[in-house]
Amino acid sequence: MRGKYDDIINLPHHTSTKHPRMTRTARAAQFAPFAALTGLDDEMEETARLTEKKITLDEEQKQVINRELLFIKNNPQRNIPVIITFFKSDGRKDGGAYIEKEVRIKKIDEINRKLILSDYSEIKIDDLFSVRIKEK
Repeated sequence: MRGKYDDIINLPHHTSTKHPRMTRTARAAQFAPFAALTGLDDEMEETARLTEKKITLDEEQKQVINRELLFIKNNPQRNIPVIITFFKSDGRKDGGAYIEKEVRIKKIDEINRKLILSDYSEIKIDDLFSVRIKEK
């Protein structure tokens, strides 16, 4: 009995000279389960992440901050270590977080209402929650 593929059945397997053989890992990846809801876990995690609302300061708190900033501005050495607490807005959702950081203020930009720190980062004066001169 003669079969339809008898003329090619015993030939060696063809290997392309143009394309390299696919690795077992790459071949297996073709048959990996399909995730129809890709990114759902990330979205749920982002939604569950908590943020804080920005607190509006009363006039007395603003005056305390202004007094400290005025002292720093009028201090001739201008290299005083300061502990500031400020609100940093969240780029992805409403709200943000309060951050406390020890810094040295390089310049107080009254026109643009921001502090320029010794590492050249900037913080808006309106985002300040507290300013304390660090005791030595």
